[in-house]
Amino acid sequence: MAVPEGIKNQFIEFIKLQAFDDQYISRQEEKRILEVGVKNGIDVEESLALIRQVAADKGLVVERDAEEKAHAFLKSASNDGKVDKKEFEDAVNLFKTATKGKLTDQEIKQRLKKMMEDNAWKAKEGGLFGTKWYSAI
Repeated sequence: MAVPEGIKNQFIEFIKLQAFDDQYISRQEEKRILEVGVKNGIDVEESLALIRQVAADKGLVVERDAEEKAHAFLKSASNDGKVDKKEFEDAVNLFKTATKGKLTDQEIKQRLKKMMEDNAWKAKEGGLFGTKWYSAI
């Protein structure tokens, strides 16, 4: 069933409103937007497409997209089964750039560490002169 254009336009304005103050759509805001979309007869896939369309048009940051970029980077970095400190720091910088600095370095590091644990990626740390950089997070 096609969604009337008026409802779709109202939904687009709602998306803009959610990111009005900080130009950032967090996972919580995204979920709230999706719930409103479903209540208005817009399915989840179409709602996600509209969120991304508005984000692209208005230069908004969608947290999910930033996480997906960082995930892809860490996945390729862990091709030997481990992520070293430089690769991890590069992922932190990628995430920070993708979120336009909306999250602190510590928040990003904790999220990336959880991402590594969820995907069973190991960290290269220690060694003769190495540090426990990963354990310190």
